[in-house]
Amino acid sequence: MLTLVAGHAEAADARYRLAIAPNPFADALIALGVQANISIVGVSACGGGGRATLSGVYGLEDALSRLLAGAPCTYRLVDGRTVQISAAAPARPAPEPVRPPVFVAELVVTATKRPASLNRLPAGVSAIPYDQIRISGAADAGQTTGQLAGVLSTNLGPGRDKLLIRGLSDGAFTGRTRSTVSTYLDETPLNYNAPDPDLRLVDIERVEVIRGPQGALYGSGAISGIYRIVTRKPDLTNLTGGVAGLAGWTDGGDPSREIEGYLSVPVLPGRAAVRLVAYHDLQGGYLDDVNLRLANVDKTVRDGARLAVRLQINDAWSLDALAAAQRLRSDDTQYTTLSEQNQQRANRVREAHANDFAHVGLTARGDLGWASLSSSIAYVRHTYSSQYDASAVLDIVFNAPESDLGLYEESARVSMLVQDLVLSSTGAGPFTWLVGAYASNTIEDTPSSLGIRAVTGDIATAYRENRKDRLRELAVYGEASWRLAPGWIGSLGGRVFQSDVKTASAIAAIPPGRSRAFENEKQFTGLSPKISLQREFDTGDLIYALITEGYRPGGFNSSGFLPIRANRTIFVPDRLRNYEIGAKVRLLDRRLGVRTAAYYDDWTNIQTDQYRPSGLAYTANVGDARIIGLEAEVGYDWDFGLSVLANGLLSDSKTRRPNLDFALRVTDELPGVPKLSGGLLAIYQRPLAGYTLRITGQASYVGRSALSFDAALPPRMGDYLRAKFSAEIDADAWSAGVFISNPTNDTGDTFAYGNPFSFGQVRQVTPQRPRTVGLRLAAAF
Repeated sequence: MLTLVAGHAEAADARYRLAIAPNPFADALIALGVQANISIVGVSACGGGGRATLSGVYGLEDALSRLLAGAPCTYRLVDGRTVQISAAAPARPAPEPVRPPVFVAELVVTATKRPASLNRLPAGVSAIPYDQIRISGAADAGQTTGQLAGVLSTNLGPGRDKLLIRGLSDGAFTGRTRSTVSTYLDETPLNYNAPDPDLRLVDIERVEVIRGPQGALYGSGAISGIYRIVTRKPDLTNLTGGVAGLAGWTDGGDPSREIEGYLSVPVLPGRAAVRLVAYHDLQGGYLDDVNLRLANVDKTVRDGARLAVRLQINDAWSLDALAAAQRLRSDDTQYTTLSEQNQQRANRVREAHANDFAHVGLTARGDLGWASLSSSIAYVRHTYSSQYDASAVLDIVFNAPESDLGLYEESARVSMLVQDLVLSSTGAGPFTWLVGAYASNTIEDTPSSLGIRAVTGDIATAYRENRKDRLRELAVYGEASWRLAPGWIGSLGGRVFQSDVKTASAIAAIPPGRSRAFENEKQFTGLSPKISLQREFDTGDLIYALITEGYRPGGFNSSGFLPIRANRTIFVPDRLRNYEIGAKVRLLDRRLGVRTAAYYDDWTNIQTDQYRPSGLAYTANVGDARIIGLEAEVGYDWDFGLSVLANGLLSDSKTRRPNLDFALRVTDELPGVPKLSGGLLAIYQRPLAGYTLRITGQASYVGRSALSFDAALPPRMGDYLRAKFSAEIDADAWSAGVFISNPTNDTGDTFAYGNPFSFGQVRQVTPQRPRTVGLRLAAAF
């Protein structure tokens, strides 16, 4: 049922070291997919019988021919990384309708740091493969959230948002705390405490999500899960390429446009290839600022490119290099302040945002015979800046006249150097293992300033902070699994870590503010364990129980017009322990697939980023919480060409033992996440005059939630529905389609926040982009 698989990568004639134990044909094929790290689709066509085994070094076609000797099924190579399995003889002579690529099937993922079948992992894992990204039109992480159970995003604006998973929210704001969701590009973490860089999903093989704390494999920053973007790799044998363009028109707003393309060239066929990706998109503005007398102020432009190189040194060793860069510019924020007119506001300055991202990485993979080795090293440079209208606090802090204009500017320059080395066992014995070593060095420069401009035109700097943070992390980790009995597997893992945090800050402020310097450093050490037990049935179904932990190191507060109280200078580490049971089953001739999990989380010393009445940010430990949740993803394929995927999350949180130094009254539940959220994706395909007609519908619902931990702040948000419909004619080499998003022009409040300096003084609302219609054209060779 529902499988969308990745596209071109290694050559089909590459050779693999295989050790496949005697298994039914379908299970043997799944083992081949895992060990060769390829996608094998439709193994249910082989039935549940037979016996196949294989051991040695083989090419892909040779391995498939040997495994399927005497089987009631056959194979077809879609490309060098995808194999289609089908019945040896059609069950009926009449041609079947064109069926959509199905969603959740035997897809191989690598989010657990080694290839594994998604449906056989004892964890809450999901994946959105290439075709699903393309068909649904998901352009970035925020547009994938409705397709993944329990994955949500704030909506401050492009390049300013943070991802949330499973209702494990530390608040809606971004500040000094490490992100609860660790975003990866291939093998490299992209952010520390920065907002999501909002990379455009162009030529992406798949998006992988692991829910729940992943401290054992990924360390700090994965306290609620992993969001991993896997790029398509260069094709070693074939020259391939494609280009796509989109034009959109928004009610009451400016037009939008997108263009993207890729080209993969085998330089030395079978040995070396390069892949180039480039894109440009412009999102037209749709909000008006009546005070500035400007229409459609919130335009965003995003440009980016990637260059990938693959070297197949020999049958056992390969080398992948990737360089990626993106430049994002937003002319203004996208919240409104005039509630009676949902697309207007009244500011005194433009609130622009810039977000630049650059990445260079190198990954070597090899077969040592007794183990597989993967070593990756990467450098990430992330710079971003924002400015805000700070006029609302000038009279509060500096007794300035109401006519004075305040402009707050903040920026960050983040450099990360990351090394990860992983050894994992090979073979099909009852004992498997993985060990790794990790090191990272992060340097953050975060200058900020508040300027006051009087009516006379004179400009004075009222406040300036130059802050620098250095964060080092060292860790060793591992995981071992043992087949305890037929169908039973137990796993035990953990991570031993050391984090060093050093902060230096210099603050200059005019009275009543106080100039000062701050410097401090601290070391944090610990162990993050993981344990699981799973039961695999002969049908391929799975049930599991899992205990995992996640953590984040502490840090320091320095900002403020006046010195911070000593008990607020340091925020301490927080830790989350997750207890989870889950099931992954296939029913109704394997056309119905269900993945579900229930979990209980205990979160202590929750770190949260908040704003003072002055508008400056600080970080506090708000207290503890327990979270109970139930998530599910369900998909079904019909013979007449319809596939449907539905997902949902029920989450209930309760704060406990609140830190009264943070606030006199703390909300009873975690902010930023609703009790109920879910999504639906339906794809219908049928042949039409020699082409394929595809109709797609998608919808997602986000329930109501609080904005902040501080119960004195009344804003609530949510309770809105997002929807999009599209129709497309698809040929082998081209496609053309039309779409409409937000067809009902829903104006639900997606995020009740936009400006920290007027927050609490005026009602801030972020509506959905109004109804947008568009046209998309694509061609490939």
